[in-house]
This record gives sequence, C-alpha cells and structure tokens, in this order.
Amino acid sequence: MKRLIATLSLLAMLAACHSSSTKENPLLTESTLDYHAPDFSKIRPEHFIPAIEEGIRIQLAEIDSITKNPEAPTFENTVLAYEKSGRLLARATAILSGLVGADGTEELQKIDEETTPMLSDHQDALLLNEKLFARIKAVYDQRASLKGEDLRLTELLYDQFVHEGALLSPQDKEELKKINSEIAVLQTKFTNQVNAGTKAAAVLVDRVEDLDGLSEEAIARAAEAATQAGQKGKYLLEQANTTRPGYIAELNNRDLRRRVLEASLNRCSGSDSTGTHATITRIAELRATKAKLLGFSSFSAWALSDQMAQRPEAVLRLVDQLAPACRAKVAEDAAELQAFAQKTEGKEFKLEAWDWDYYAERLKKEKFDLNESDLKPYFVLDSILENGIFFAANRLYGLTFKPRPDIPVYADGVKVYEVFDKDNTPLALFYTDYFRRPTKTGGAWMSNFVQQSTLFGTKPVIYNVCNFPAPAKGAPAFLSSDNVETMFHEFGHALHGIFASQKYETLSGTNTPRDFVEMPSQFNEHWMTDSVVLRNYARHYQTGEPMPQELIDKFKASANFGQSYALGENLASVTIDMAWGLLPAGTKITDVDAFEREALTKSGLPFTLVPPRYRSAYYLHVFGGGYASGYYSYLWTEVLDDNIFDWFQAHGGMTRENGQRFRDLVISRGNTKPVGTFFTEFTGLTEPDMSSLLRSRGLAK
Repeated sequence: MKRLIATLSLLAMLAACHSSSTKENPLLTESTLDYHAPDFSKIRPEHFIPAIEEGIRIQLAEIDSITKNPEAPTFENTVLAYEKSGRLLARATAILSGLVGADGTEELQKIDEETTPMLSDHQDALLLNEKLFARIKAVYDQRASLKGEDLRLTELLYDQFVHEGALLSPQDKEELKKINSEIAVLQTKFTNQVNAGTKAAAVLVDRVEDLDGLSEEAIARAAEAATQAGQKGKYLLEQANTTRPGYIAELNNRDLRRRVLEASLNRCSGSDSTGTHATITRIAELRATKAKLLGFSSFSAWALSDQMAQRPEAVLRLVDQLAPACRAKVAEDAAELQAFAQKTEGKEFKLEAWDWDYYAERLKKEKFDLNESDLKPYFVLDSILENGIFFAANRLYGLTFKPRPDIPVYADGVKVYEVFDKDNTPLALFYTDYFRRPTKTGGAWMSNFVQQSTLFGTKPVIYNVCNFPAPAKGAPAFLSSDNVETMFHEFGHALHGIFASQKYETLSGTNTPRDFVEMPSQFNEHWMTDSVVLRNYARHYQTGEPMPQELIDKFKASANFGQSYALGENLASVTIDMAWGLLPAGTKITDVDAFEREALTKSGLPFTLVPPRYRSAYYLHVFGGGYASGYYSYLWTEVLDDNIFDWFQAHGGMTRENGQRFRDLVISRGNTKPVGTFFTEFTGLTEPDMSSLLRSRGLAK
C-alpha cells in the first residue's frame, strides 16, 4: 500500500505539470454521445492520468464502504456492490488501452508506462484485500440460495480472487504484489520494444529494379514509407506483426527475400534498445516464481487452471495429436516445392525458408491456375465489409448497419456504424480501423470502448483494428485472401460482443475463457468462402461484375493448399509459448535462441523451412500480456468452430433459423454458464471432435 500511495503521489505531480487544464476532463463523466461512445473530439492525452487517479480513489472508497458495512455479507451488499464499483476507472482504462494499441503516440506510450504499475498495484489492492475476500467467501459459502447470473457472478468472483492469491499469507501477498508490479512494467516495456524493433527491421531498398514482382501499388507504398522515414527516392519494405510479410511471395529478387525474412526473424534479438531477450527471460522467471507462490508447478499450470483446457497436459496432447500429420504433410509439400523450383532454377537449387511463399504461389498457379494477383481485383475492402461481412450478418442474424459519421473518431480512416437488430432495435456501435499507421501495434484485434450491461443500461461499443497496407492515394484498398479472412475473423469477435445480453459486465459478451473466445471469430471465417456471400462481395473493382464461377471454383479448390505451412507455424508458436510457461521456478534461461530450438526439437517440430509464426523476441501474444500459455486457444477453438460448422452444413447451412439458433445457444450468452455447455447444447457433442480440424486443413479424409 505504501508503494501505491507513493506511485499515486508521483503521478499527481506529473499530472499537475500538464499544460492543459483538467477541470473539464471528459473522462470524469459518462459521455453524452449515443451509446455513451467516447467523445474523441474532446479527449486529450493529459486527461488520462487525472481520470485514472480519480477512478482509483473512487473505487478504493467504494471497496472501503463494502468492507466496513456492519451488516452481514449478502449478494447485494457485497458481490453486487463490487460489480458496481470502479465505473470511472474502467471507462478511462478502456479508452486508454484502445488508443495505445491503435494510435500509440509517444505521449500515450509514456502515459501507459506511467500508469501500468499504478493499475497493477490497484488490482492487487482489490484482489488481495482480506476483508473484501472474507465477505465474498461468506456469500459464496451461502450461494445455494442464488440462481442465474447472480450465482454465476458469485462463483466466478470467488474463483478469481482465489486464482489471484486471496488465500495466500500476508507475507506471500506482499511478495506477489511485487512480482505482479514488475511483470506489468516489463510487459509494457516489451510491447514498446517490439513496436520499435518491428519498425527498425524494415528493409531499405535503393533501386526500384530490386522490387521486381511487386505491384505498382506496393511499390508506391514502399516509396511513401521511405519518404516518411527520411529516405526519399528509396523504398522501405515494412515488416508485419507475424514472421513473414505477405509481399515476400511476390519478390523475384531472391536475395531481397532473404534479407526481408532474416530481418523479420532476427528483430528484437540484438543488444540495442529494441532487444527483448533480457525482458522476456525476466518475465518468464517472474511468472514461474508467481506460480510457485500460488501453489502451482508452473505458470502454465496456473494460467490454464481457469480455462477450458484446465491443465497443460491437455494442450500438449493437442499438439501431439496434430504434429505427426502436420510433419508428414510439411515434408511432402517441401519436396514438391523443391522439385517445382528446380524446374526453373536447376537441379542444384536448394529450397530455403525465404523461398517457400514465392514458389508456393507459383505452384498454386500451376496446379489451380490461380494466384493472389488473380483474386486481388475482386477483393476490395469496402465491398468485403458491406457486401460480404455485413451481408452475411444480415442473412444469418437479420442485422443491418448504418454509417454514423457524426460520431467522433480517434484517427483518420476510422469509421463508425450503428448496428440494428432484425426488428430494427438499436444494438451497438461498431468502429472499423483497418489500415496500418506508424503508431499502431501490429496484429489485429477486437475490444470494447463500452461494455454491455442491463444493470447499467449500456449497450456495446465495439471496435475492430487491423494492420492492412493502406492503399496508394486514389486507389482502391485491395486485400489479400489472408486479409479478407482476418476481417471475417475479427468481425466474429465483434458479433460475440454485439449480441451480448447479460445483466453483469463481468459475464458479458467476450468475457469468457481465452480458449473459448476465439471460437466465434474462427467460426465466422467460414462465411468468407460461402458461395452466396463470396459472389456478393467479390466484385471487380472496375466493372462491378461478380467473381466468375470458374475463378470461385479455383479459389475453393485451392483452399487447403499451404495448410501444412499454416498449421506448422502455428504449432511451433504454441510449442514456444508452452515451453516458456512450463519452466519451473528458479530456472534461468541465458540463451533464448537455443531454448527455442530445444523446445521445437523435443516436440518434433524443428521445421527449418517453416519458421514459427512468432518467435519469442517479438511474441506480443505471450510477453505483451493476454495470451501467455494461451496461444494454443486458436487451435483449441478451431476444433470447436469446425464442429459447429459441421452442424450448420448438416442442417441447411447459412439460414436465418440456424443463425438464430447459434446466437441464442452460444454467442449471446457471454459467460453465464460454463462455456463448454454452450458447445454441447448446440452440437450435441460432449467432447470436441478432432477429425473436423484435420479434414478442414486437408490433413485427413
């Protein structure tokens, strides 16, 4: 608590130094805009620290009133009172988090760094409050009289407190607070290092001739990026969040392909300020120590104890089940690519990792008479959104979307839509932010500015953020097929939030276990290639004509091409994540690269031609927080979503009846019951069926 007070005092002084007055801080009161949407026309960086300080002060006072209540603990005066607390703090941190990810200027990053330890300390002040936990436990012990959301909220709240250390001794709680605070600071540091390191890993090209194979649009983007970096007249090939940038498949210059991939693989691994090895080894060490303190053998054991998987063994079993088929298919595909490349490059040619995408794209053209350049004229962002994603949501769920240009946004290019239900009832606001900007964190995600809750009378305000290359000035925004899939994926998350219909925020929408929350998003990807949906959005950017059936047939026939690579890079990343999470307390890793190699070799996944989708040094999912010992959830939920899609196919496919059933039984229910029951109620399966994933990936009949 002394540290919390000291931190608050420091931040108070920092806030006092800001030049702008905070007397009219828009974060201190609920927004008057529709849906209580953030008023970005008024919100300034200097508003966040005072709002967060005040939010902490108010919530601590609210908790104090709960613990000092002389009446016996009840659901209303303890659990419900806790659920109602912290409204200002939640509002300010939700907006700050959204901005730091999507438009993280240096000023906002500094504020994030300043507030991270403060928020970590505050979280511990709540979850390790002995008097508060005693009252929650008293309600939990008498929960037989509760039902519905009241019961579920009580059980989850009790479990959360226990999971976070409420049963520890006072001495161990103090130790845990120190660990949590240091981890929080290091995770923020890691994120900022990766953002800077990814930017620094861009490859500068002197001659346009070296960019042979890239489209005019891509070359124009590279020229603009170089100009912005102070290298006018040159070309800058920017890196992606993942290991391999999409444009590597187009570059005819083999040495440039090598330079790009090696720069990506080696980013954040040096000794400069962007080097993350010391940061991640310390995070792993602290996590293992934390897990031991909490009574677990490893961080993974602790992290999975409140997930669907429950234990690390379940995740390792998933990898073991998928690895043999993947390994065999990777070897088969590599041999085929090698032989194909040798037809033009000669018998001495040896396929390398930077060659895979390049020759795979050309082999795909030979086998299916198809490559990305054939599809690109039909994959234009605006049509994909309005005639694909929104169209599918209308056919399945009856939703309609209306642009809301009157709602202020936080950056150029962000758009807002109001979402209406089948009976024209207003449901939500939906923000789209699709194009890359220098201040945006890599990757793609969905989150809420405002959570749905009937208790508070709030409807969801949701955003999707992606990192697609911005179009050249005046040109359409062409997307790759992977980008199209990402749009459908993130909108699946958005639907999960849009359909939220819970009383309590804690149970609302996407507030589910991590290894369930990816299911609705991956399920929504299936509609990208649905014949009706595809013909509706895949229209030629010049003529407006729908994609010819012949091209659709080729596109679908090639759907499983390259799936061994996609699964292999995913399994490798899961293996790396779990290896870090399974370290026993006291283990010190001195060579990150060697640690990775050993983990992959032990798992039978040392694919030299198929690098991990993320290496440790830039693994934001794991060391930036949120998905530590949880990257497996994408594969775990892919099994669930394939099982659900199998049910759809067996019952008529894309119909309003099926969409309504899925909405009613699964994605409108938040976390109101153990989420495995939603899967069982919908599919009739008591256990997920692995064969669906293997079939969908083309690894089994």
